[in-house]
Amino acid sequence: MSDTPLKCTTRHVRIFAPTVGINFILTAANDQLTLDLDPDNEFEWDAAPLTKVQQRFAELVEAAANTPMNDYNLRGIGSALEGYIRQLLQAGELRYNLNSRVLNYSMGLPRSPESP
Repeated sequence: MSDTPLKCTTRHVRIFAPTVGINFILTAANDQLTLDLDPDNEFEWDAAPLTKVQQRFAELVEAAANTPMNDYNLRGIGSALEGYIRQLLQAGELRYNLNSRVLNYSMGLPRSPESP
């Protein structure tokens, strides 16, 4: 492992593998990950979808436990989370934040569940 902290950055998911040292200097860590979800506040996060994404993140990290910690594997986790967020949006469990500075529907138009 190099001394450069590992990271994955997608539009809605940022995953970091650093520790914060003296004077806030980041150093590589191979035993912890930090998830920064939706840094631009493009979505309105209720407790249920937020919990689902956090649980999915934990599942993906657990599934990757026996693989090397590297940028490629972190990107795989980040991409899988992006896809999961899109599923939640398309299922109507997650909503766009209409007060966001970014209103470009980057994950496609939202859909509501069909009425019975």
